[in-house]
Amino acid sequence: MSWFQKKISLKPRSRGAYLIDDEINSALPELRNYKIGVLHLFLQHTSAGLSLNENWDSDVRKDMTTALNELLPDDVSTMD
Repeated sequence: MSWFQKKISLKPRSRGAYLIDDEINSALPELRNYKIGVLHLFLQHTSAGLSLNENWDSDVRKDMTTALNELLPDDVSTMD
């Protein structure tokens, strides 16, 4: 059994829901050496989050962005 640890940086993005699998695969070419395993991602940023969603329909990202924007609007002064 083998394992490795690596620190990577993702490109900065504005608020929203994004696919990052291509960026992860590019930053971690070592993943090709594994057939099965667990990937732990730790985000060192207080306003970032990670969500796993199916990606069959592109509306999923739009729905997630809409839901998060309703929960946490940019302008908190408009909240009741």
